[in-house]
Amino acid sequence: MKTIQKLVVSSVAILAFTAMSGCSNMSQRDKNTAVGAGVGAVGGAILTGGSGLGTAGGAAVGGVIGNQIGK
Repeated sequence: MKTIQKLVVSSVAILAFTAMSGCSNMSQRDKNTAVGAGVGAVGGAILTGGSGLGTAGGAAVGGVIGNQIGK
């Protein structure tokens, strides 16, 4: 079961980063927000064992942090 979870988390991360690479007209702050949300989602999923609430919470916190770093 652990192998499947790792595969799912890795796949989601790869898809998120691939989707973000097509956003060339975004400002640097927008890019930081998107990257922060992606990294936060993966971190939240890992820390909570794949919980949907943990993933969403991690994405929200990561997005805020990414946005504030861009100031």
